[in-house]
Amino acid sequence: MADRVKRRYDSSRRQAATRATKAHVVEVATRLFVEQGYPATTISQIARESRTPEATLYRLFGSKRGVLKEVVDVSIAGDDEPVAYRRRPEVQAAFASGDPHRMLDAFAHLTRLVMHRTGALQNVLLSSAGVDDEAAEMLAVTRKQRHRGQSGIVRAIADTGRLRPGLSPTAAADIVYTLMSPEVFHLLTVQRRWSEARYERWLAEALKSQLLGSIGSSSDGADGADRAGDGRGEPGDDRADHGSEAAAGN
Repeated sequence: MADRVKRRYDSSRRQAATRATKAHVVEVATRLFVEQGYPATTISQIARESRTPEATLYRLFGSKRGVLKEVVDVSIAGDDEPVAYRRRPEVQAAFASGDPHRMLDAFAHLTRLVMHRTGALQNVLLSSAGVDDEAAEMLAVTRKQRHRGQSGIVRAIADTGRLRPGLSPTAAADIVYTLMSPEVFHLLTVQRRWSEARYERWLAEALKSQLLGSIGSSSDGADGADRAGDGRGEPGDDRADHGSEAAAGN
């Protein structure tokens, strides 16, 4: 009996150590990918910077592409829990909200959080895809997964009977895929210097306008709200504070 308890304890301890090592490697690899790009980052460098033997990296991740996949997965989910993003409580709550306006408000907020975590990494994939096959493959995979996942929003709205008349589910899914894209987030929060809060408000109202044919009571009104609230000024105003540019840098 004591031996079985000891074996379970040792196994749990090894699993915890392995998980901690993976988390540390992911943190280091994320920094290296963002700072110098995916093609320029090597397994040897990741091993050296994380103080992890290369053999351990290959055992845990299989390859540099495996490291990239884990980095992308963790950045999207926000942690390393083995739970698909769609199954996360906050996503399930958004789908269960019932009212399409509240649902789109919730998904605009969730999108803002995901983009805050993944923006810089998405930019790495986009900039590296033209010169690196692994980055190009990962970008294609993430885009396919994003389109499939975001199409679920359209299906949920269609189930309520509130999808805008004349708008097909296929066209609606393409609209969601475009509005909720990393490219649009980068354009507005980095190039046009919008705050992330303004981006979230705009996204919610744009989704409502395009999918439901109506807007919520808050309306976009982002210009006035920003001038009075977060001090960003008009988009393109050189006085605007970059704020989340480093984190958003998609």
